Amino acid sequence: MAGAYDDRDGVIWMDGALVPWRDAQVHVLTHALHYASSVFEGERAYGGRIFRSRDHSVRLKRSAEMIDFEIPWTIDQIESAKEEVLRASGLGDAYVRAVAWRGAGEDMGVASARNPVRLAVAAWEWGAYYGDAKMQGAKLDISRWRRPDPATIPCHAKASGLYMICTMSKHAAEAKGCSDSMMFDHRGYVAEATGANIFFVRDGEVHTPLPDCFLDGLTRQTVIALLKARGVTVHERHILPEELEGFEQCWLTGTAAEVTPVGEIGDYRFEVGALAREIAAAYEAEVRAHEQGRAPVAVPAAL
Repeated sequence: MAGAYDDRDGVIWMDGALVPWRDAQVHVLTHALHYASSVFEGERAYGGRIFRSRDHSVRLKRSAEMIDFEIPWTIDQIESAKEEVLRASGLGDAYVRAVAWRGAGEDMGVASARNPVRLAVAAWEWGAYYGDAKMQGAKLDISRWRRPDPATIPCHAKASGLYMICTMSKHAAEAKGCSDSMMFDHRGYVAEATGANIFFVRDGEVHTPLPDCFLDGLTRQTVIALLKARGVTVHERHILPEELEGFEQCWLTGTAAEVTPVGEIGDYRFEVGALAREIAAAYEAEVRAHEQGRAPVAVPAAL
């Protein structure tokens, strides 16, 4: 599938029914368009099966609750909608986007309690998020924007408004020839990339920022479980900027990014080393095992 995202063949599940792709539209006075009252999930299907699908649906509902609205579909109904979209699309390997938002209604100010909550699910083909960086190592800029204090935003919701600074950071990075940008948090600790969590290696042990002011990604959780299953020590902690110089390897994790090695962050250089390659291969094997119906690696129940 190629071309503009509003002009493609296919169908999108919208508010309970499949509609032609080009007809899946909203009004210009939709509340979410003006006030960011929207949450979403990015998911990948492998061989027609979405990896950790139910966990994504649970998080979608929870994210909506965090920004003060309720999705009027159950987890099972959301799961059925995703399965229906995948069947209708005819895609085996696909990216799946579920999005819920406050629509147009009687309210058109900051408050919108009387407006309906809407839900849509779409699926399309999407290859490697960072292109050939999966082999060569991504090049990252360092963002001037920081992940905010949790007292200022619902930082553990996957909410559209929280990505505004991510978009600006990634645009600035791309203008410099980089694939993405690494962000610090409000205290100055290393946080994440614009849409992916980050890991570092030093002396055979893995270090990853503590997700106390940003999203604890499902792929992040899976990768930590895979590392621990291999006997690799994982430190979830606050990481200072000056520590970047001492790390040997680095990679990003996310549904779109999967596991992508990093070769550069600003002036810092990292090797695309054995552990980065091993965990990328292990993650690929994990999602393909799920595709074939085999039990996934154990991960914590909490999202």
